[in-house]
Amino acid sequence: MLAIVRSSRALRVDRAATLAAAAAACICLVCGCKPKATQTQCDLLLDRYSRLVVAEKYPDATDAVFNAERDRERAEARGDDAFKNCISEVSHAEFDCAMRAQSADALEKCLE
Repeated sequence: MLAIVRSSRALRVDRAATLAAAAAACICLVCGCKPKATQTQCDLLLDRYSRLVVAEKYPDATDAVFNAERDRERAEARGDDAFKNCISEVSHAEFDCAMRAQSADALEKCLE
């Protein structure tokens, strides 16, 4: 009889844990919990943005000028809120959109 009681308690604990996990998953879906970009993805995004900006501003730049301007643009953009808060605010969908963008303006719109 004692084994049956213990088994019944274990079942209730398992059910409660399962229900709690299901409730947490539902809350995430309802609240819009979305996976965010990783630091590596944010670095790629910043690099893509700086390249697009420089390519648009200086289409005929030499490699040396392009690289110098890209580094300057990257440093400037790093302080912008869209990039500074990237890992806490940019979703995977926004990241994918931004990486497909063909212009700096289009990339910025993906992050809005």
